Amino acid sequence: MLILALDTAQADCAACLFETESATVLSRTVETIGKGHAERLMAVIDETLQKAGKAPSGFDRVAVNIGPGSFTGVRIGVSTARALAVATGAECVGVSTLSAIGRQALRFATGRAVLATIDARRGEAYAQVFDAQGRALNPPATYAYGALEELLREHDAVAFGTGAVAAGVETGGDVTGAEIDSIARLGREPMPGQPVSPLYLRAPDAKPQTGFAVARR
Repeated sequence: MLILALDTAQADCAACLFETESATVLSRTVETIGKGHAERLMAVIDETLQKAGKAPSGFDRVAVNIGPGSFTGVRIGVSTARALAVATGAECVGVSTLSAIGRQALRFATGRAVLATIDARRGEAYAQVFDAQGRALNPPATYAYGALEELLREHDAVAFGTGAVAAGVETGGDVTGAEIDSIARLGREPMPGQPVSPLYLRAPDAKPQTGFAVARR
């Protein structure tokens, strides 16, 4: 099976093509752009497919980073993945940023549980704990910085990610964000019935304007 993985939930606009039988990344394109994912994503996908010599529909499954992350970035990635799946007849699956960070962290925490974190700012972090086999031990959630130490003690875990760094918690290795290869590898795991929708974990900071709203009659 060929998996096209997409990630626009972070600063990177990234895609890769992954072959499950040989567990090989055939091609990848990663642009660290911060903003402007909507304008660049299709070009990144085209480049990735061309590098591997594949047609625009030359994949069986689309795996997309569903967040948490940038609200706009997550929406762009999920909507693009859904559209590609409809247009090509491919499956569509979602992979969370925290799952990818957790899987990457396992190589630094031999036999230990890991606490995957992302800095959510405003004194909070998105966090989730995974056991030594990568299985989730709790649902993804938003925690105050001060609550991370308690999570670590509860699960005898090692912390990783930008949330732990921002909270001043000791980390077990340099894992700053989800890698596109990890999104692809997690995308090969069976996910029956899992909806592909954004994982935000909290409301957006931006609020709709009300000062210029036209009163309804």
